[in-house]
Amino acid sequence: MAVTRRALGLGLLGASVAATGGFLYFRDTPFLRPPTRLAGFVGGEKKSFLANPKTRDALASAGFELDARTAGSVEMVRAPEILAQLPQFLWPSSSVMVEIAKASNLPVRKAQVILNSPIVVYSWSNVIDGLAKAGIVKPDAAGHMTIDLLAFLKALLAEKTWADLGVAELFGKARIVSTDPNLSNSGFMFAGLVANLLAGDVATADTLTKVEGDVETLFRRMGYKSHSSGGLFEDYLAGGPGAYPMIVGYENQLVEWIIADPPRWGRVMKGSAKPVALYPVPTVYSAHPLLSLAAPADGLIDALTSPDLQAIAWSDHGFRGPLGTPGASAHPDVAALIPERLDAIAPMPEAGVMLALLARLAA
Repeated sequence: MAVTRRALGLGLLGASVAATGGFLYFRDTPFLRPPTRLAGFVGGEKKSFLANPKTRDALASAGFELDARTAGSVEMVRAPEILAQLPQFLWPSSSVMVEIAKASNLPVRKAQVILNSPIVVYSWSNVIDGLAKAGIVKPDAAGHMTIDLLAFLKALLAEKTWADLGVAELFGKARIVSTDPNLSNSGFMFAGLVANLLAGDVATADTLTKVEGDVETLFRRMGYKSHSSGGLFEDYLAGGPGAYPMIVGYENQLVEWIIADPPRWGRVMKGSAKPVALYPVPTVYSAHPLLSLAAPADGLIDALTSPDLQAIAWSDHGFRGPLGTPGASAHPDVAALIPERLDAIAPMPEAGVMLALLARLAA
């Protein structure tokens, strides 16, 4: 059968279009092209989430591979030695860090909250039994333990002993420990919450001058302060109620620890002292915004807010979503530990107020 030049030409044109279309399809299919490798810094509380093989696979499917180095949230937006490494993204643990980053002249292209976790106080069952008798700790209507943090702070400022607060088995003056607020976000958030409570409202430049001395006293009495929220939580678990009767942390830390090894949690629950999360009333939300500092990192925000990655963050690591709500289901060992909703949430002081407070605490 004869083939005309016209038919041959159309055939070649069709083959060319098909080949070109195929090239464009394969080029734009993430799993058939090398992933975009991004380097940046993240808060230590998210290192387990990013190390999770399910997280890495989901990011790879979205076309990304992360070289995520750990740094404190405050230092990653201010420390010259970190900024000199020209990170393409930063993932701190507070929305205030976005404003501080801009004040530090970082080239913030996009910023969006990816995860949320409220600030909690971690203590032990034998400690809160005494504090409950003193009226400082009590369960809410759903059975979750709350702490009157202002009353506890006033007791600390009055130099009350643990025995004064109903915990006779602990030695010396009552205390609470956070991370270093000039380096780590949980300490930073706690400093803002303390300033708010002592000021009677969201701390402003005017009210800060009246309360910053007491905030400084509370932080000075903590002694050594860890640079890492993850490190402090590990010390708390290892040291027990004698060494770390009360610390400041994130809600998701205990959830993540339980999910990582349920048999271990079962053994802990049979012991005499059990870890307990106390919810301050009010508390503050630790939002985790991702800051894109370079064009290739812009798409990382969409990837991390995808349903797949949000589900992993909740089900494996206890992070609430961008709106502060928990996921659709929880591990059976932690379902009863997490309030569905937190209503008593205080806003953080504005960035300028927090920077002034950090300067006072650093001094």
